Amino acid sequence: MSTRPIIEVRELRKQYGDLAAVDGVTFDINEGETFALLGPNGAGKSTTIEILEGYRHRTGGEARVLGVDPAHGGLDWKARLGIVLQSSAEAANVTVREQLTQFARYYADPRDVDEVIAAVGLTAKAGTRIGKLSGGQRRRVDVALGVIGRPALLFLDEPTTGFDPEARRQFWDLIRSLKRDGTTILLTTHYLDEAAQLADRAAVIAGGRLVEIGAVDELGGAAARVPVVRWRDATGLHEERTEQPAARVAALTATVGGEPRDLEIIRPSLEDIYLGLVQAANATSAATTSTTPSTTLTTGVDA
Repeated sequence: MSTRPIIEVRELRKQYGDLAAVDGVTFDINEGETFALLGPNGAGKSTTIEILEGYRHRTGGEARVLGVDPAHGGLDWKARLGIVLQSSAEAANVTVREQLTQFARYYADPRDVDEVIAAVGLTAKAGTRIGKLSGGQRRRVDVALGVIGRPALLFLDEPTTGFDPEARRQFWDLIRSLKRDGTTILLTTHYLDEAAQLADRAAVIAGGRLVEIGAVDELGGAAARVPVVRWRDATGLHEERTEQPAARVAALTATVGGEPRDLEIIRPSLEDIYLGLVQAANATSAATTSTTPSTTLTTGVDA
């Protein structure tokens, strides 16, 4: 992974009337990096990605993708992108192999069609018409179409929705192979384990604003990862955050003359940290809204 940015975003904004769907978001994604954009529904993730893909015009700020303003990207630029949207409309009356073979012809150096079909777990359905596939199987076709052209930059918007656990892990292997080939990947997902497995770095968006960015195992800072010791005694349930859980358990054991009831040592997961960040951002936003007079925002012409 190099330090050359493939995506550069500065104070990105998308306004719909009084609603700031994306509100001053800034980040870079480096060449060869897998970057996860996390946040609840309505946070602004999909809007941000659609702006970077060139599908949606921004209201303000700057964006460059593969060195080009996505609002003005031409066919050569688009050919270097792989895009997996949350939903798409494949041709229902062609088979999986026929659809991929057709799309492969659009690219100068496509991946092998059968290799991609196998990678998304559809070998047994390669000759089946897409209209007869289940929802989860059609989602796999979406992913296959996104990677068939060996993209330099791959956008994955909730790519494994509808996948069973085995198919998800097969997909993760595919993403890792693309990363080894040097593909830069921007991923949105509600599966925190997926972000932990695949991403080098992650950003958390809430209410259209970027609230945290960093390596996946460093989000929230050291304080968010302090373990919790939980136990029960005659007075009820207790818990204590401590950086030395083993020492605290030893002290409790000595005090009660044995292991306390319902003893647990809980180390915060990525999901715990993520939920804490989102809840703190929502609380801050609510407090700001309650103390700020209503105003009408004037914006410039869409870029």
